[in-house]
Amino acid sequence: MIDKILSISGKPGLYRLVARGKNMLICENLADKQRVPALQRDKVLSLADIAMYTVDGEVSLNSVFARAKALTGGKVSPVAVKASANEQRVWFAQVMPEYDADRVHDCDIKKFIQWYNILIETGNDDFSEPEEENKD
Repeated sequence: MIDKILSISGKPGLYRLVARGKNMLICENLADKQRVPALQRDKVLSLADIAMYTVDGEVSLNSVFARAKALTGGKVSPVAVKASANEQRVWFAQVMPEYDADRVHDCDIKKFIQWYNILIETGNDDFSEPEEENKD
C-alpha cells in the first residue's frame, strides 16, 4: 500500500497516486482528497523508496512506520510535530533505537512524525511488507 503514497516537494502533506498523464501524475491529497497534478519538474518520491539510516545500514521507511504503529498501538505519535527536537529524538529512539544520530537530522524525524500521523489519521496504516510479484 505504501508504494502508492507519494511525497511531492513544495507541496505539504502526502498524496496517493491516482493516474498517470502524458507529462504528469494525477495525485490525491490524503487529508482533503483534493486532486493535483505532479508535473515533470516536481520532485516526486514514493514512500516505499525512502529509507532511514541506522548504524548498520538502512531500514525501509515502511518498517519504521510499522515499528511506530506497534509502539503507539495504532494511534498517532504521542510527540507533537511542533515539540522540541530533543523530545522528538527521544521518542524516535524508542521507535528505532539503532538509528544513526549523526545522519538522521532533526528535520528528518519531524517529517517522519508528520507523515506517520497523516497515514494513521487517514487510515493508510497497512505497513506490512509488499508482496513480490511473480514474473513467470
